[in-house]
Amino acid sequence: MERIMKAQALRDSSTMGYMAAKKQLEINPEHAIINALNEKVQADPNDKAVKDLVYLLFETALLSSGFSLAEPSVHAGRIHRMIKLGLGLGDTEDVAVVDDADDMPALEDVEGEDTTQMEEVD
Repeated sequence: MERIMKAQALRDSSTMGYMAAKKQLEINPEHAIINALNEKVQADPNDKAVKDLVYLLFETALLSSGFSLAEPSVHAGRIHRMIKLGLGLGDTEDVAVVDDADDMPALEDVEGEDTTQMEEVD
């Protein structure tokens, strides 16, 4: 309902206050992910990777519940940092964009076939 109200062209901002859904995140304290996050927080409370993981957990729960993110680009940045961390790349390293078009082999020509038409499928 919240998304429908936000999409209305002639919405009244005063009605958005009571129409906005109250978001609740229920956490299972016995889940392996929560236990691992708790151990990492106990080891280093200022670890940026743990903070990113907690935010990713929350934002993923929002998305899977049908809510939208206020700043999707921040979420994407967190995902990119986690991918770099998982791949062992440093947080400050820039990943070069590689153009693989030159490395691709040429398409094979099949003799006797007309390659300009689509294949017929039953």
